[in-house]
Amino acid sequence: MFQPIQVAQYTISPDHRPFVIAEMSGNHNQSLERALEIVDAVADTGAQALKLQTYTPDTITFNGSSEEFYIRDNQSLWADKNLYKLYKEAYTPWEWHKPIFEHARKRGMIAFSSPFDTTAVDFLESLDVPLYKIASFENTDHILLKKVAQTGKPVIMSTGVASVADLEESVRVLRQNGCRDLVLLKCTSTYPASPESTNLLTIPHLRDLFDVPVGLSDHTMGIGAAVAAVALGAVVLEKHVTLRRADGGVDSAFSLEPDELKSLVVETERAFLAMGRVNYTLSPKEQNSLQFKRSLYVVQDMKAGEPFTPANVRSIRPANGLHTRYYEQVLGQTASRDIQAGTALSWNLIN
Repeated sequence: MFQPIQVAQYTISPDHRPFVIAEMSGNHNQSLERALEIVDAVADTGAQALKLQTYTPDTITFNGSSEEFYIRDNQSLWADKNLYKLYKEAYTPWEWHKPIFEHARKRGMIAFSSPFDTTAVDFLESLDVPLYKIASFENTDHILLKKVAQTGKPVIMSTGVASVADLEESVRVLRQNGCRDLVLLKCTSTYPASPESTNLLTIPHLRDLFDVPVGLSDHTMGIGAAVAAVALGAVVLEKHVTLRRADGGVDSAFSLEPDELKSLVVETERAFLAMGRVNYTLSPKEQNSLQFKRSLYVVQDMKAGEPFTPANVRSIRPANGLHTRYYEQVLGQTASRDIQAGTALSWNLIN
């Protein structure tokens, strides 16, 4: 079994509440002031971490005008967008990283990022980030994987658009280059993702296959998938967040608003606490409730020698009378003395 992963003041393991990552992405809408507002809003929800994405249009794609540099998918939020222009709209200016990270740390959160090339890793190292996230579309970029692994810091990697063979190779590259602490996130890389495409049952399989902590990078609407993921063993949850979906932005349509993120933090922790362990022993509070189970009571006044019948003996609450297993045995026998209605039946009342 894998060891707990320590990231600053937080521990990632099945024995700790879920590690919730709020992904800002491009929801700052190119305003540093708004970005800092998002940091405050996320901190108020109780989420443990805030994440950025570190790239420029030139480090993630090429300023090309041919068809291959356009998104031609009518189901996509970004249909017909040119990649370079989309990333120019979405990227977080690198000079913003430091004030955003510093503000997040002041608010008690871990702040880190997804680098999209080796220059981004060098930049993030200069800011001393505590861990790295590998995005789904980069999880087979061995150049990036090697660079990140060589920092020796924990790595969280999304598994979207990757086969098991892809993941085996990528995990091997990370391990061979110095990555000791690794978390894999089940991810469906559609935006938004539907519940039907999320396949949460992959989470325990992924955990057992690679013997690493596993979580969920969730692009569905709402928090239901995240809560269910915790019940299946997810220890890390990642969700995109914005101040208000109505404000627009490249990822706003599938991002949570602060009150929704707070609900996610609260409800996933409840799910974690509710998991507990395999247990059939009654708690002290349950022991006190034993009195409210059913037992046999005399429910009509009876005279000595009168037979017990379904009319005068019933199974009712509380549990002070004979166990109901004796019901058939009691019927037809007679009362040893006069019995008042409402008396718990006991053997000394039976001839």
